[in-house]
Amino acid sequence: MPDDRSTVRTAGAVGVPAGPPLLASRLTPAVLPRPVVLRPRLARLLDEGVASPVTLVRAPAGWGKTTLLASWRQQAVTGADPHTSAPAWISVEAGDDSDRLWSYLSAALRSVTDPGADPAATPVPDRAPRPDELEVLAAALAARERPVVLILDDLHRVTDPAALAGLEFLLRHTGQRLRVVAAGRAGLPLAVHRLRLAGELTEIGPADLAFTTDEVADLLTVHGVAVPAAAVERLRGRTEGWAAALRIAALGLHGQPDPDRWISQLGADQPEVAGYLREEVLAGLDPADRDLLRRAAVTDTVCAGLAEALTGDTDAEGRLGALAEDAGLLHPDGGRPVWYRCHPLLADLLHRELARLPAEEQRDLHGRAASWYADNSRPADALRHALVAGDWTRATDLFVTDWPELTYDRGGPSGPVPAPPPAEAVSRDPELALACAAQRALDGDTDAAHQHLRLAAGHARALPEPRRGRFARLVAAVELTLARLAGDPEAVRVAVTRLLATRPEAARSAAASSAAASPAIAEPAVGAATAGRLDLTAPDEGAAVRVERPRSGTGDDADVRAVAGTASALLALDDGDLAGAASGFATARAAARSAGRPRTELVCASRWALLAALRGELRAAEEAARVALALPPCQGWSAQLDCGYAYLALALVAVHRDQATEAEANLTLAAPAGAEATAGAVAAWCRAYLRGDEGDLAVAHRLLVEARTHWSGRGGELDARLRAAEADLHRARGDLPTARDLAGDPPAAAPLAVAAARVALRAGDPRAAARLLPDWASSVDWPLPVRLDAALLEAVLAAREGDGRRAGRTVEQALDLAAPDGYRRPFTRAEPGLRDLLAAHLDSGTAHWPMVSDLVRAVEVPDERGAADGPVAALDEPLTERELTILRYLQSILSNVEIAAELSVSVNTVKTHVRNIYRKLDATRRRDAVRRARQLRLI
Repeated sequence: MPDDRSTVRTAGAVGVPAGPPLLASRLTPAVLPRPVVLRPRLARLLDEGVASPVTLVRAPAGWGKTTLLASWRQQAVTGADPHTSAPAWISVEAGDDSDRLWSYLSAALRSVTDPGADPAATPVPDRAPRPDELEVLAAALAARERPVVLILDDLHRVTDPAALAGLEFLLRHTGQRLRVVAAGRAGLPLAVHRLRLAGELTEIGPADLAFTTDEVADLLTVHGVAVPAAAVERLRGRTEGWAAALRIAALGLHGQPDPDRWISQLGADQPEVAGYLREEVLAGLDPADRDLLRRAAVTDTVCAGLAEALTGDTDAEGRLGALAEDAGLLHPDGGRPVWYRCHPLLADLLHRELARLPAEEQRDLHGRAASWYADNSRPADALRHALVAGDWTRATDLFVTDWPELTYDRGGPSGPVPAPPPAEAVSRDPELALACAAQRALDGDTDAAHQHLRLAAGHARALPEPRRGRFARLVAAVELTLARLAGDPEAVRVAVTRLLATRPEAARSAAASSAAASPAIAEPAVGAATAGRLDLTAPDEGAAVRVERPRSGTGDDADVRAVAGTASALLALDDGDLAGAASGFATARAAARSAGRPRTELVCASRWALLAALRGELRAAEEAARVALALPPCQGWSAQLDCGYAYLALALVAVHRDQATEAEANLTLAAPAGAEATAGAVAAWCRAYLRGDEGDLAVAHRLLVEARTHWSGRGGELDARLRAAEADLHRARGDLPTARDLAGDPPAAAPLAVAAARVALRAGDPRAAARLLPDWASSVDWPLPVRLDAALLEAVLAAREGDGRRAGRTVEQALDLAAPDGYRRPFTRAEPGLRDLLAAHLDSGTAHWPMVSDLVRAVEVPDERGAADGPVAALDEPLTERELTILRYLQSILSNVEIAAELSVSVNTVKTHVRNIYRKLDATRRRDAVRRARQLRLI
């Protein structure tokens, strides 16, 4: 008979026989793997989670669920209050039915309720309980002074949801005296959605369980492995913090002479990694799910439509959702439609399995992907997969038809690298080599792109007469792509000139001039990339010439105008010529729309929207941005970048309208565009406005410096406005000498002149302010925000001089300018004294009575912002320490999600504290709460 160390026997309830012997090993966690890395942030998440009835730790195999719960319980045991029981533990096994599971629940609950009491005192049935038994047990638990914590490890092994019906009854009827912490993989048999909606669920997923860079460093240290800091970051990125892969890596790094190189090569070719993925991650999946993952591996990311095209499975959307939500094997991007990606190591394994499929099947999958991408406005991806599939005809057709949309895609390796086409295929159709050049250019492999261009040049003479003009146009387009991706403005201008020269009318004009000068036919140049000029006068004898077939859209003059115009407008934007860029984008956008090129139209429309917002044309900017975002979806990083400009335009519109929440939301969506100079400068400028409005002038100044750094060296109108904004900030901080230096003496531009006038007024010299203030009324070419700032400053100066009539007339003129576009900020952030002017304006009569009435309530009075030194009334209900901590974070630019990450708490916890802060401070938004807190000297 087994001894007490291996089995336990539970006493039954009154009148119920004792249950069968139970394994003691299932009532205590397994021995922790050594060495163990302590992760306090996760322990805090669990500590806070057990304040809710259910805490769910859900992730695929190897993410450290069991280790986390065991170490957390161990800490609870070693540091427990003698009057508090440690959490109970149950390891669920496959095949546990209701009776068997309740046998263990019986033993676990007795171990924490009152071990020394009569077993009948807390009657826990040793098999699936009857309703009356559950009510007795619920009442007993509800009567306890302290909650009982029950850990259920590997709960996904329960296949019968009815097995947990009694436990869910207890959760509902014990007055939250029962707290369940459950860990598992996919398909947990709990009413997750109901618990989530009821606010009774704390969720800890792969994103939380993933090791941070510091934790990866700790793990390597406890394993006695020393690697450079940069290699630690690479290891974390390669594994995405996956605990099992990190532990395998830590063991494999022992004795490696070049650990940095070993980490860079870590992949599914490591037997331990591949074995773990196959046996623990993929083995338990439905065969249809495994097939879906393998087929989807032909792409880096997959959505429901693409998955259905690859598999023929009409339920692909449901399978993808389950693999992400339940199994945690896919990561959704949160967009619409949702795109999913695999963990890098799992993707590596799937790619290797895909490579073992018959070549014909692989070509079929890539062909399906090419067709789907071509039908869904993804020409770059369609071209790649057509080339990988070896479908040379389709690849060439895609390039020749969609070259305008390819020109403004953005590169970077994304998927398998196509093999070069056979020489005979290029000989039959040199445009195939141009298609390969375009694809390699988008991948960032400029050397290969130039090689394909030279190859195309070598076969160009074989083209018949009608094809030569088109070939020259396609060569110029590829050269434009290469020049743009290389960041070479002069090469872009040269390529634009060559592209425009291929327009039908330009070609006719050049031909006529050439014929007048000489009977010989002119030789169109392919460009420096091909290291020479092409002779297209006659095909080589015996050369194979491909039969001409029609291709739509290839000769449309609008395509050339759209592509060349967009390139020129982008150059103007990079040079700081905002007016020239706006005009160029408007013209190119019209051509792109005429040619039916939504990708090129998105590039133009999104940037034109931002430029319109910078000019102050808020309504036009808003309409253009929404039109851009409503264009046919063009997924991918480059399209996200272009959409980022549209979202940034909406953010700037919201800033001018004093809609802080909407501005913050659009700034978040605009993030992909932030890497480019214009977008980065404007985004930092917008955030500086918002932080300054909240009273955090130090952060606002840092952001303005960041904005000027983005725009460094470009000068022009935007530079002047950024300098003026920084001067205004220094003026607000009382640093008048720095503000005066930034504005210049004399000011070089209208925004700086307005800033200089404000500095003079703040220095107590209204006459100097009036002298510096430029004539805004006749300067219709100024950006509207600058005109409004100047007009309102003139009104304040007129009122100070006692000229109430001129002040009122000027305010009405400013209102006439502001009302059509919904401006508020120039009024709510104007000089002291404007509020009184607006109030008087209501009495004297205005055509904008509702707007003025609203502004009178909204305009801030700087002298009332808490600068007084007298006593301040106390709060009726003081803030807690945690609320004070979160209140300090509210001064920053961090979102609630980011604050939660900083404090290692859930975002729901942060939201609850923020609501309490607003209630206690009688505030309805963040900046009001911060201002009130400063008045009370809480921060």
